[in-house]
Amino acid sequence: MRGRDAANISSGGGKLNALNEATSNDVQVFDYQMHQQAAASKPLHRILVVEDDASLANLEAGFLSASGYIAEIADSGELAITVLQQAIPDLVLLDLELSGAISGWEVLKVLRTFSSTPVLLTSSASAVRQHIRNHGETRSTLDHLPKPYPMHTLLKRI
Repeated sequence: MRGRDAANISSGGGKLNALNEATSNDVQVFDYQMHQQAAASKPLHRILVVEDDASLANLEAGFLSASGYIAEIADSGELAITVLQQAIPDLVLLDLELSGAISGWEVLKVLRTFSSTPVLLTSSASAVRQHIRNHGETRSTLDHLPKPYPMHTLLKRI
């Protein structure tokens, strides 16, 4: 997911760095310095967090980073589609109830036109599981985690 517009990762003494560098797409990347060093020996899994609630997105990305993942945040459907068209992550954590012109369902629909990347939907909507079954998705490519959820449950699902 390190396209030309992705934020660079900087070291910070092993502490979590929320990179506030503005990029042309305003994508934030979370990482640990120790993971940068480990990246030379094994690839890290990249997760795109698509969430319009900034505090929840930062919490999720920070938790995922602390758990050994590279987490990037897209705070709108429009930004998520742009990021996904540049580089495909290993997993997308997608809020279905995004504010703005493009909903989470629309992001998923666009993503499925060019990738079967696993997606973990986050939403309080109850009709999600029925939608998954009706569209031929399997749990390995699309799953649902109803909000609110504890962070350890998120990690188990990933």
